[in-house]
Amino acid sequence: MPTSARFRPRRLLALATDSLPARAYLGLVALGVVVLFLAPDSPYAMAPALLTAPLSFLPVVLPFGAGTAGGGAAEVAAAVLYGGWLLLCALVNAAAFGALARRPDRAPAARPRRTLLAAAVDNWPARAYVAVVVAALGTFLYAVLLSPDPGFAGIWPLIAAAPLSFLAAAVSAPAEYSLPWLGTLLFSVGVVLAGLVNAVLIGRLTRRIGGTPGRG
Repeated sequence: MPTSARFRPRRLLALATDSLPARAYLGLVALGVVVLFLAPDSPYAMAPALLTAPLSFLPVVLPFGAGTAGGGAAEVAAAVLYGGWLLLCALVNAAAFGALARRPDRAPAARPRRTLLAAAVDNWPARAYVAVVVAALGTFLYAVLLSPDPGFAGIWPLIAAAPLSFLAAAVSAPAEYSLPWLGTLLFSVGVVLAGLVNAVLIGRLTRRIGGTPGRG
């Protein structure tokens, strides 16, 4: 488990730029931003937000954002803040890819697969994220199975485990119309897997930034 809680911005920036996967990811995000400006009304305009998920969806719970009403300086300030937030999210995600691409600092005693999954639970940031996903999925299952009106409860696990949770939603959608229970099951399993992937990335990034490799 990482023993250092100090945040190292230089190490974060290095992880986000010193490997091919990280640079390729940043290039993909940049391409998404270009599409956003060229075709703002296109479905592809969501690419920057999806590519920088799940952190990019955090402002959804805030009472302001890129679409803040009022015009003028307020709208410009909101757009600038949101753009800066997307940039920060992109750097964090790129750093996670960079951390995943780097070789371990020491040879792990356990099997590689076990060591990889351990990153999802052996540090506090990953554990906190897992708790958020569990709470969101629990809210969804309660609304679907026990509440008379589930409403839009599925949005919370969708956001918490993004971006791969959108793939889970797409896979489960056809079953939702014929066998609702199967659609719920497929979506829930997909959210769990998507959340696990994100938790591993968060854990690996925490290990690298903390400077002390975690124990598998």
